[in-house]
Amino acid sequence: MTKPAAPKRHLPTSPFKAPVAPPIKHFAVGDQVTHDVYGLGRVIGIEDGVAALVDFGSVRERILSPYPKMSKL
Repeated sequence: MTKPAAPKRHLPTSPFKAPVAPPIKHFAVGDQVTHDVYGLGRVIGIEDGVAALVDFGSVRERILSPYPKMSKL
């Protein structure tokens, strides 16, 4: 079974609640973060809502927005 190409729309007369979009994450240079794959790190650069450059100690990674596996500490 495949996923439909377009998201389902919510009808105003539906008895079910509309799906809630997750909040957009914002990071700043110097923020301490944790990543599910790379672990603890510090943001060392921001590319205007496109990506964040993070120093994880042994490796520097460019994490793309919407940062699904990264959160601020």
